Amino acid sequence: MMDKILTLLDGSAYSKSVCHHTAWIAQKLNASVEAMHVLGRNEGAASTDLSGALSLGARTALLEQLSALDAQRAKLAQAKGHAILEDAQAILAQDGIPNVNLRLRKGDLLEEMRALEGEIRAITIGKRGEGADFASGHLGSNLERIVRSAKVPVFVASREFRPISKVLVAYDGSASAKVAIDRMSSSPVFADLDVCILSVAQNQTQAQTVADEAVSKLQIAKIAATSRVATGEPEDALHNLVSQEGFDLLVMGAYGHSRIRTLIIGSTTTTMIQSVKIPVLLYR
Repeated sequence: MMDKILTLLDGSAYSKSVCHHTAWIAQKLNASVEAMHVLGRNEGAASTDLSGALSLGARTALLEQLSALDAQRAKLAQAKGHAILEDAQAILAQDGIPNVNLRLRKGDLLEEMRALEGEIRAITIGKRGEGADFASGHLGSNLERIVRSAKVPVFVASREFRPISKVLVAYDGSASAKVAIDRMSSSPVFADLDVCILSVAQNQTQAQTVADEAVSKLQIAKIAATSRVATGEPEDALHNLVSQEGFDLLVMGAYGHSRIRTLIIGSTTTTMIQSVKIPVLLYR
């Protein structure tokens, strides 16, 4: 059965980049794409109810108007959802992905994602949602929920798409980091990419031993891999390498046992994903 990529779209400024990144992954995996837009349960409903302070006759008339307005808003939300998905389909087709299944759903995004999880190989999503396109201090409200819950890799797209050739992997030897290396070793996505393993520890010898472990596994899989070690703050080491050496993708285990763990759990999740201007691929 052909692999499937689930791409989650909300019409934000990130959606176009999400589509281009999804196409890049789908081509590497020879995968089809499930493009999904989920309407919230209350999407299209009136934001306030002013009927309680009205007399009976006026209240009845207003309720009728509000009901008609709610119906119109629901239709507009559905039309917008269809438009988002059709635009995504057009972008993916231009990028060479003809097999795209469009899914417009209403309810909870996490529930809809879980219903498909047994059929998909990866999830793609934008860093920020529609309501936070220009809010640098805010991530998409569903992003952390998805990262914590997903059993497949989650690719968090940056605002702008650019071809990916250099990959930086934050590696601490934890269970999720080892999963990331194992998955990378068997994935066609990384077959022709340059991969750099970064290990951060207080002891450089220890950091080098940890990094070499990952490099060895990738090299056995015929993936071009090198190592870097650093001491001090993992955040600083990652930021410096990303900004100074032109990496195109950051790969991390979603949960770890060292200080790199704090980059993905709680408020520092927001800090890390916000601050780098490249996509982030998370494994559990």
